[in-house]
Amino acid sequence: MAEADDSHLVERLLDSQQAYRGHFLDVRRDRVALPDGKTAHREYIRHPGAVMVVPLLDDGRLLMERQYRHPMARVMLEFPAGKLDAGEAPLACGQRELLEETGYRAAEWACAGVLHNAIAYSDEGIHIFFARGLSRGAQRLDEGEFLELVTHSADELDALAWRGELTDAKTLIGLLWLQRWRQGAWPLDWVPAPR
Repeated sequence: MAEADDSHLVERLLDSQQAYRGHFLDVRRDRVALPDGKTAHREYIRHPGAVMVVPLLDDGRLLMERQYRHPMARVMLEFPAGKLDAGEAPLACGQRELLEETGYRAAEWACAGVLHNAIAYSDEGIHIFFARGLSRGAQRLDEGEFLELVTHSADELDALAWRGELTDAKTLIGLLWLQRWRQGAWPLDWVPAPR
């Protein structure tokens, strides 16, 4: 949250260049004026945003995915998530990703907030949604997408995090939000799934 006067901290953009543009990534290199009047360069990734869904099964367990992540060179345990398409509303993206990746639809949805997971080098915002009243259907994975569905309790995920086996930042934040909601500290406003 911004303070009333942050001018002593704010950097001013002088110019911006695209360093790389790929299918997914847009890498920028900006020159900025620092608060002390000196200049510096900032390199970062522009990102269209994403959505993560915390799917709650009727028995209290959580629907998760195991997926190989190339930059990490290993299989990671995560909540379902995906990139926003151009002009797509976050809730619509969450519904789409849950259906495509898991085959499940949810009767109720709650928006928890937005996570900025890499503020030093990316402007990506991940919208966090909770989904419950799940009904199973068929997965609709993208071509070249391979993942395995698993379920875990919050206690099991907590133990995996403590042992350093669950390290995905968005999933850890989802777990934290789940625990705080179940404790009554962070409320969620549940709404029926839009048709």
